[in-house]
Amino acid sequence: MDPSAIDPAVLSVIQDYEARAERENALPEEEHARRRDEMLLPVGRATGTLMNLLIREAKARRILEVGSSFGYSTTWLADAARAVDGKVVSLELRAPKTEYAHQQLSRAALERYVEFRVGDALASLKGLSGPFDFVLIDLWKDLYVPVFEQLQGKLAPGALIVADNMLYPESALAHARAYRERVRTTDGMSSVLLPVGNGIELSRYR
Repeated sequence: MDPSAIDPAVLSVIQDYEARAERENALPEEEHARRRDEMLLPVGRATGTLMNLLIREAKARRILEVGSSFGYSTTWLADAARAVDGKVVSLELRAPKTEYAHQQLSRAALERYVEFRVGDALASLKGLSGPFDFVLIDLWKDLYVPVFEQLQGKLAPGALIVADNMLYPESALAHARAYRERVRTTDGMSSVLLPVGNGIELSRYR
């Protein structure tokens, strides 16, 4: 997506997020690891752009984000939701992160396109009926398979699922392989690994 095609207010927020990520990535490795839960850890511009385009092209109005963190990916999803008259339901464990995300969405005039639900992701998923047209999974990697299993029965025909961190970091690779195996052996799912950003598994429910 050409930066000139992005709403200027949205682009400003995206750029601020990316500047924060750059500052955090410059921290010593030990400090970054010790403070990992405070770090932005964004999906990145390439993945954000791809998800935005997929939602627009598929007219995916019912969007679920499992793991909003500080709201970088939420911004990309909300911008697409606005374009298709949709809504994002975003699940996050820590309230301070959703508060930060809400502030950034307000700056971008996107806050009305997102509903945050704070708490354990698996518990929150139990309370959602769906169906969802688009899902982003991006939380602690050992939860990917349980989250996917919770999504059974909550996907609309043709629904797309993006799972991040399939190729990086190396510490997540075992969980990433387990997730891909689980998805690819599920009836009705077609799936492909794409070397976009940190690596994504793009799956479609037939």
